[in-house]
This record gives sequence, C-alpha cells and structure tokens, in this order.
Amino acid sequence: VRDNIHAFGGDRDQITIFGQSAGSWSVSAHILSPLSKGLFKRAIMESGSHLYNKDRDVISKSESILVGKQMAKDFKCSESEDWLQCLRSIDAKEFNKYTKSITYPVLGTDFLPISAQKAFQEMKFNSDVDIIAGVATNEGSMFGAIFGLQPTGNTTLDDIKKAIKAADDVYHNLDIHKLEEFYLRNVDKTSPLALREAFSDLLGDLMLKCPTYQFAKQFATSVQNEHQVYFYQVTYMSKTFAKATHCDMPGMGICHCAEAEFVFGEPVTSADYSELDKKFSLVIMKMWTNFAKYGQPDIEWPHLFSNNTIEVKNLNPNPRPNWFVNPYAATCDGVWKDYFL
Repeated sequence: VRDNIHAFGGDRDQITIFGQSAGSWSVSAHILSPLSKGLFKRAIMESGSHLYNKDRDVISKSESILVGKQMAKDFKCSESEDWLQCLRSIDAKEFNKYTKSITYPVLGTDFLPISAQKAFQEMKFNSDVDIIAGVATNEGSMFGAIFGLQPTGNTTLDDIKKAIKAADDVYHNLDIHKLEEFYLRNVDKTSPLALREAFSDLLGDLMLKCPTYQFAKQFATSVQNEHQVYFYQVTYMSKTFAKATHCDMPGMGICHCAEAEFVFGEPVTSADYSELDKKFSLVIMKMWTNFAKYGQPDIEWPHLFSNNTIEVKNLNPNPRPNWFVNPYAATCDGVWKDYFL
C-alpha cells in the first residue's frame, strides 16, 4: 500500500490500518512487528489484540510446527520432500475446510519476535502511531459453544466449571479458583441463564476485552503524550444485526462485532434499519474517517489515559453517560491484571 497508494490519489504518509476481531489482532501484530515499522501512521483495533498470558503464549513455535506438519500429512505432503512448498500449492478453499477453530499468532518469528508485554517493557514496538481501540459490552456471548457451552438449555454449575477448564486448556495458566469466585459471586447458581451470562463475562474479558484494553493502555502509558490513544465501548446494537447473529436471544447482550455494520455504513444503504441506526452509522463513519484524516475522531472523545484516569467513550446513539471512568477497574485492572501483566 505504501509503495502504490499515490497511484490512487492517496498519501503514503497518512495510512491508517484497521481491523475487527481477528483483523484487530492483525493490527496489533503490525504495531508490535519490527517488519511493519514506518508503514502506517494510525491504527484502529475493533475488539482484539495479540496480548495473552504474560508467562505462556496460546501456542508455542514448536507446537505450531507440529500442527503444520500434521496438516501437511493430511494434505498428502510428505515430510521427506519440501512439505512447506507443497502446502503453498494447496487451493485456499481446501485450507478453509481444514480450519476447525480459532488460530493464534506465533511468537519467536521474524514478524513477532517477542510478546506484547516484553515489547512494551523494552519499548520495542512501533510507537509512532495514533490508535483507536475498543470493545463491545458482551464480547464473550458468541463464543461459549467453542468451549462446550450451548446458548440455550439446562446449563448447570458443573457445565460452567468444565467450560472454564476448556478455556484454560487453550489460554493456559488461569487461576480457576479466583475466577470462579469473582465471576460467580452473587450469581443464582440454579439459573441456567445467569450461569451462561457469568461465563460469557469471563470469556469476553479473557479473549477480547482485557487484551484489547490492556494493549491500548500499555501503549498509551509507554508513549505518554507523544501520540493519541482513544478507547470506546459500544453499548448499542441494531435489531437487524441482533436477529441475523442470534444476539436477540436472552443473555446475549451487545455482541462481538456489533459496531462493524455501523463502521461500514450498512444501515445507510439498506432498508432493514431504523432511522436511529442510519444516523448512528453516519456518526461512526465520520469519527473513523476523521481519525484517519486528522488523528482525532471527535472533539468530545477524551484520551484513554490522561491525568492517571482511564476514560472510555460510550459508543451509543444516545450515550448516557458520554464516557465511562475506570470501567475495567475490577476486571482487567483487577482480577485479570496479574494474568496479563
């Protein structure tokens, strides 16, 4: 893009990269990668960052090579020949069939030599960018099934404990007792819905909310006032999106991806949305493009970290309040702090 954007009327020194979910993970990886230095000026991270347990990454380099070799066997690529070259010749559609679950970036490579935590500690990241980052209120509600928890049915406390153990098998080093104590406090343990909501909160904080927030916070505290960091929490979801994604079911809340349709102007071009949805989409698009052009999304959007206070924009067409102060004190800055930092 940097080499060719001038041919499309673009400015090579004003490039903004942005992504949602796995795309947001990718954006965070570019912020960390020495190979991406100087290639972009601003970044938008919508729900996701490459920041996991401080002591153990999700998948190690050796584990990922074993997975790759198993994939090579499944595709009849012999280990004795150039199996990597063989894999590169496989049709992309075949890879789509092979992928059964979420995959994660691998550390110890040229692209990502060290963890996010170490990169921030040693100032070995691309600090010369401005950032918008943010999350949805109920990030985890879509992902329970990955860990064996269905969105309906007679969920029991034992089911929740098994789901937490399954999450630990993927993300490693969870303090299960502490997390159960925190997320199940004041929860009616005879209510399947209340139990599912509790696990959804835990999972959302583990997978998306705390990694995104802590990444943005560590970046902001590292660069101080040299670059701008803005953070949002989206607290509104269109009925159209809710119906299409089954997020209109009890307990789902404001789901992962809720802001994406507003960012891309879906309500403006489709008849399936309300007038409020259309107006909100226009506001969001203005914020995102203002940030790309000027580095400031909105004059009423405070920086994430200023005067030792955390301020988070309430992304809602009728925000009450306009922003939240220290909204993650008990979670990301509390029960999860030692896990991530």
